[in-house]
Amino acid sequence: MNEQQKRSTWFWVLIGGSLFGVFLLVVVGLAFAIVHSVGGGQLSSIGSTLGSGNIGVIDVDGVILNAETPVEQLRKFADDGSIKAIVLHIDSPGGGAAASQEIYEEVRRIRTEKKKPIVACIESVGASGAYYIASGTGKIYANRASIVGSIGVIMEYTNYGDLLKWAKLKNITIKAGELKDAGSPTRDLTPKEQAYMQGLVDNMHSQFIADVATGRAQPVAEIQPLATGQVWTGQQALPLHLIDAIGSYRDTLLATAKQVGISGEPNVVKPYIKRKTLLDVLTTPGDLFPGPEKLLERNVGFYFLWR
Repeated sequence: MNEQQKRSTWFWVLIGGSLFGVFLLVVVGLAFAIVHSVGGGQLSSIGSTLGSGNIGVIDVDGVILNAETPVEQLRKFADDGSIKAIVLHIDSPGGGAAASQEIYEEVRRIRTEKKKPIVACIESVGASGAYYIASGTGKIYANRASIVGSIGVIMEYTNYGDLLKWAKLKNITIKAGELKDAGSPTRDLTPKEQAYMQGLVDNMHSQFIADVATGRAQPVAEIQPLATGQVWTGQQALPLHLIDAIGSYRDTLLATAKQVGISGEPNVVKPYIKRKTLLDVLTTPGDLFPGPEKLLERNVGFYFLWR
């Protein structure tokens, strides 16, 4: 067997191993779906149901990839007269730039148009896109050891051009438009493409800074020096005016209840959560195996995300 045949063999071994890994993930996913297919519906209320008012609590946790669900939850609570205030319970490193921005804009709409109090409570992490969202609320609480900030943008993708060369494979691209394939994972960026991508990142960063300044009612000049992408503890963030108060989730609930005139223990209401059943997983296109359109998704990602 010559050297080229050996390389091709190892390449297909790597591909086969990857496919087997995907198969294992599918099996684990099915098991998870089966376990979580029972129940669902309205989450249990927290606190006394005899309270004199309701506070809506929306959990913003994990990486933020889609704005549809949290925005829908926000709108329902904003339009519900029995909900006196909304608390965003945040534990997230951020996520997609556009998704984070869309949730932020809905939070701002509730403040300015609905005039309904909305506050944020940061648990372990409220960074980057999650902090973007929190900055749109009327008040931010965090624990002393919470991770806060990371006002920055990151663009990343995997360049596997050397792997193709090693396997003696070639990527063929026919394009119209000099920058049409900028960010192709099969080759390095040209200087012009580098400047182009940096311009996109810089523009998103400027939007991030401006929106935080608006939400926090501070001049852009005050936020700019803090927009280095770094994080602070809640204790450090307080004198920097990135948060408004040190407090736990319960502290946030009680302070918010008092703010809106709820006496005693508030009744906490969470959104309806529809959990996927095994049947949903099996019958929803793309849940088990990606379609051709997913396989073609090689585009660069832009994120408000703390690593």
